[in-house]
Amino acid sequence: MKKTEKNILIAFLLNLSFSIIEFIGGTITNSVAILSDSVHDIGDALSIGISYFLERKSNKKPDKNYTYGYLRYSVLGGFITTMILFIGSIFVIYNSILRIINPVDIHYEKMIIIAVFGVIVNTVAAYFTKDGKSLNQKAVNLHMLEDVLGWIVVLIGAIIMNFTNIKIIDSIMSIGVSIFVLIHATKEFKEILDLFLEKVPKDISIDKIKNNLLNVDGILDIHHIHVWSISGEEIFLTMHVVINKQDKEIKNIIRETLKKMNINHVTIEIEEKDEKCFDEHCHIKVSHTHHH
Repeated sequence: MKKTEKNILIAFLLNLSFSIIEFIGGTITNSVAILSDSVHDIGDALSIGISYFLERKSNKKPDKNYTYGYLRYSVLGGFITTMILFIGSIFVIYNSILRIINPVDIHYEKMIIIAVFGVIVNTVAAYFTKDGKSLNQKAVNLHMLEDVLGWIVVLIGAIIMNFTNIKIIDSIMSIGVSIFVLIHATKEFKEILDLFLEKVPKDISIDKIKNNLLNVDGILDIHHIHVWSISGEEIFLTMHVVINKQDKEIKNIIRETLKKMNINHVTIEIEEKDEKCFDEHCHIKVSHTHHH
């Protein structure tokens, strides 16, 4: 079992057991901020559970059915997690607005006790998931940090309400936390969408790749370039390279040049200058800065 998986599992167990306690606590104290946090946390626990399962699957080696391996499963985990957060947050905002319209009595002392617990449990869970590389584990860690933040807000709010009895603070806190979550979930969602749509990874420029390679002696032209990533970590590239004479070294030079740009999975089709390329339609328009 990899460290990533173990950390996700620990976060899952902590979160699930805690969100159940929290739901009961929210019901006893009558606090929508705690209830909304428990909905959020149950959502988190579910999504972490899904993440755990998909992260394990994503580590499987390539086979005849998944020739690229199972890396996209990790991205899928991130996607499901993000969707759960979206739906949960909107539900919470709706309920908080209802509470502003019809306030109810809240038990502040119990609320303070639960909030202290909340801060501790979620800090531990956040600590276990902090070194994530995959988008999936980053999504899980984001949840944990949000929960810590959410609980600190609830704790401060409970203390203020205890002394002032201003009930509306409960609902306002709850809306604030949800909006914060929505903004982060949207960013996460965009990264995941870019991967699924095979967009060129964000630090990679096709122009730069072409210009770097056209500087290599013997390379006349480069076309039919495709760059994409499976899980946001490794980058794949395929292209056709036109050379003026057969030269075994050229491939090595190309691979070395691309490695400096963090591109490690490279497939190169070599063509000689009088050879006709059958993929004429695949020439992406790229601004050339110079020619040989």
